[in-house]
Amino acid sequence: MNDILIPHLKEMFSLTFMQSMLVQFAFFGAYFIGSLIYFLVSYYTGDPVNKVGYKKGMISGILLSAVGCCLFYPAATLGVYSVFLGALFVLGLGFTILQITANAYVTLLGDEKGASSRLNLTQAFNSFGTTIAPVLGGHLIFTLFVQDGKVTADSTRIPYLIFAGILVVLALIISRVKLPSFSSEEGEKGGLGALKFPQLKMGIFGIFAYVGAEVGIGSLLIAFMAQEDIMNMPEVVSKNYLALYWGGAMIGRFLGSISLSSLEQSKKLIYMVLTAAAVYVLVFSIVDLTFAQTSFFIVFIILNIIAFVIGKSAPARTLVIFAGVNIVLLLISIFSKGSMAVYPILGIGLFNSIMFSNVYTLAISGLGKYVSQGSSLLVMAILGGALVPVIQGGLADSVGIQNSFLIPVACYVYILVFGLYCMKRVVVDLDQPVKSNH
Repeated sequence: MNDILIPHLKEMFSLTFMQSMLVQFAFFGAYFIGSLIYFLVSYYTGDPVNKVGYKKGMISGILLSAVGCCLFYPAATLGVYSVFLGALFVLGLGFTILQITANAYVTLLGDEKGASSRLNLTQAFNSFGTTIAPVLGGHLIFTLFVQDGKVTADSTRIPYLIFAGILVVLALIISRVKLPSFSSEEGEKGGLGALKFPQLKMGIFGIFAYVGAEVGIGSLLIAFMAQEDIMNMPEVVSKNYLALYWGGAMIGRFLGSISLSSLEQSKKLIYMVLTAAAVYVLVFSIVDLTFAQTSFFIVFIILNIIAFVIGKSAPARTLVIFAGVNIVLLLISIFSKGSMAVYPILGIGLFNSIMFSNVYTLAISGLGKYVSQGSSLLVMAILGGALVPVIQGGLADSVGIQNSFLIPVACYVYILVFGLYCMKRVVVDLDQPVKSNH
């Protein structure tokens, strides 16, 4: 929804690109602040979720997110940009608690050997949310709640109250469902021993770069497609193409879950092709685009499957291949015009898909008793989603949107270097569970 809010608030408050990127700064900055507070509380007094339970932790995160959504009502009523940013910060804090508790809970549900696969699967459904959000949110803000043909502050008031209501209902459902109860071991206290591992230190910047690049690209896509020398596309149409960008991440994560499984290579390929076709049909049914308008995406899906096959389920090798492909796609977009500038950048979502889980796995590999501490530091690195888009927005103001995509190029170059380092130095224990903050 942030990608929909950015052009809406930019126009409403006559903001520069850099000022409009404060939307992402407030939201993802909350991830850093929330994770830092959680880390410090865990470090000095013990794990909060271990005391209250995962179920209550998830419900708390959802309800705090609902409060953040409700704050859009006074923000829209007052018509003050800073109040919108405050609402986004509270919303981000709620999602931080939800991510810390839900991700860790998923790793505990079942055999440890399948922890990474389960986490990839949940991330795929998370991507389903980011796929339908531009379509649903765009319809609510740009069509259903438009007043006299104009998008106003009131256009966000009702949609976010609807979201708040959905979150409250979700919290009530979870409160009534019987869930297995777990308690995790308390982590090490005293010192920051995790930072003695070079792969973790590099991985922190890897997560920072990945989240920053993914969010920066998604944030500017609508404005990029609206440019006259690109596609001169109105927001009501471009929101559907934005859904393809996030839908690609969903397809790639489902494929990544299969690629990381213990199936035979031939069966993996068959399941990947069938899954890719099924999810593409799902995405196609969601977006308001014709087959001719989305058929180009099939080429990128095929390229994505080939990249997975070449990667041979090796996290570092796959990471290097995907980062390299994204660099090439971005450079094509930067130096092209029209649809040739847009299509490659939409395909990047497919190759972003496994980056978070692969960087995460490589970074905590071999940490032993410091895995929990290292995981906390990796969650804080989501700060990249707050800072990189602001930097890219400033560059867009000075040299244009198209040239500003050089910032994500630099991010993917770092990820590629990290992957190459891990190919030589890090042996991943695929049986080791990927944990969030526990």
